Amino acid sequence: MVSVFAAFILSDDVVVKMLGLGLAVSVLIDATVVRLLLAPAVMTLLGRGAWWAPRWLDRVLPHIDTEGVSEAPSPGAGSSGGAGR
Repeated sequence: MVSVFAAFILSDDVVVKMLGLGLAVSVLIDATVVRLLLAPAVMTLLGRGAWWAPRWLDRVLPHIDTEGVSEAPSPGAGSSGGAGR
């Protein structure tokens, strides 16, 4: 997107040049500073608080177990008495 907006700088129209430069710089700042530096830093500082949701919203949203932790067998489960019986 930065290169597309920067291509507008080659235009003869001054307004298009200003818009192209402004959009290119803003997308570059958003992609580097905000998404690569600030967002991970804030989420690290907040810890579990970064994933906090109000109780009413937590009841409405689906709970999806992407890693399969709830289906993992407990250490003693899986066999009904061991292999030697």
